[in-house]
Amino acid sequence: MDFTRRRLRRLNDQIFEYIEESCPEEDVEKAWKVMQSLYYDLYMLRAIREAKEAVQPGDTMLYEEALRVYRSL
Repeated sequence: MDFTRRRLRRLNDQIFEYIEESCPEEDVEKAWKVMQSLYYDLYMLRAIREAKEAVQPGDTMLYEEALRVYRSL
């Protein structure tokens, strides 16, 4: 796992340097179109993980409980 992390960090640094120094704007836009879905997927996975950690027992309702609350509004 550490090997993979190091490789990803190194790749990240190399990509950043390439984008900042010599990558044409058209290529940046093309790269973003390719990576956009991955970016959003990672964003959602992080949000899901944080939500799972934040939910405590009793924070959620059963279907029947939700219906009772909805009907009482």
